[in-house]
Amino acid sequence: MADKYAGAWRGVLDFPISGRQQKPRKIGLSMVIDKGLGLTEFKDLLEVAAPYIDFIKLGFGTSVFYPAAILKEKIRLAREYKVDIFPGGTFFEVAVLQGRLNLYLQTARELGYTFIEISDGTIDLSRTLRLTAIRQARTEGFGIITEVGKKDPRDALSEGQILNQIAVDLDTGAEYVIIEGRESGQGVVIYDNNGKIKEDTLANMLSGISNLGQIIWEAPLKQQQQSLIISLGPNVNLGNIQAGDILALEALRVGLRGDTLRTTLPAVEVS
Repeated sequence: MADKYAGAWRGVLDFPISGRQQKPRKIGLSMVIDKGLGLTEFKDLLEVAAPYIDFIKLGFGTSVFYPAAILKEKIRLAREYKVDIFPGGTFFEVAVLQGRLNLYLQTARELGYTFIEISDGTIDLSRTLRLTAIRQARTEGFGIITEVGKKDPRDALSEGQILNQIAVDLDTGAEYVIIEGRESGQGVVIYDNNGKIKEDTLANMLSGISNLGQIIWEAPLKQQQQSLIISLGPNVNLGNIQAGDILALEALRVGLRGDTLRTTLPAVEVS
């Protein structure tokens, strides 16, 4: 655990919220979504914040637009800084639609990706093909992250369907399951159209998940991050974090922002 400030502030103060897990860790994960950072921005992000980033997702199908040399360098840098990196789930879904899953996995392995996201946020993926993809990706040597939940509210799954899929994915070999939150954090699974958490839905989800340490909640908005940290603690797994927000998120986790610091304040005034 890391309950002291790092760098120049080491040993000066304790974190107001204690118990934050330090890398390497299995819980308290932060997943950054990269929508097109250049190499300089990407390296700057890693130099400053790699200790606080567990995963970087090259969002959607953006992987296809990078010149090969730049894409390979981004992947190499992530691995050098001990950050896992994977292409977005939509890219996987297109590969499945076009019958090119084998080539997709082979190319991802050659490029150096460490994880694969398996999702059906837009397409309809049969249970058989989903399980086959998980097992095949594991055979290829990837870590597996699956995602549950539909991107379009018209296709929304019931809470029971989501909970069942989580259990099946984990039993099949997924290390983590992402709860769909989209980039917007609005109108999907646990979020209403304004991005606020639907407390009843969240409570029902929590009651049906056996191991919360294997769940990554997509939470792109600060109010969502704050609410989940207050509800589930500093080591809740959070995803779809903007690159420029990762240190701000870490500050929320340990009580170095007023929004979570206030939860630690004594009932009496500090004199």
